[in-house]
Amino acid sequence: MGKEKDMNPISHERVEIDGIYTNEFGQEEHLHRGQTFPANLVVGTTEWELKEYMFDNHAEGRTDPRLVPKENDTDKQQKQVHPRLHQDQSDK
Repeated sequence: MGKEKDMNPISHERVEIDGIYTNEFGQEEHLHRGQTFPANLVVGTTEWELKEYMFDNHAEGRTDPRLVPKENDTDKQQKQVHPRLHQDQSDK
């Protein structure tokens, strides 16, 4: 599954991961699990993207760079669970 099928959360949905999120207008919010994504005051419903995870155990106030999601992290090959997607490896 490619990035084109990924869906970011939108306003009024529940936050599942503590982190720093930005919407398509560049508005940045620090949101915690259980909160809801806010709407933009002018436009209304917006899409939100996770930019950085939030952890309490960081030393300099920033998340460890290894924990910040990268664009290419979603490009990893997905596990094939459908039998028709199984490649024949002549192991019959």
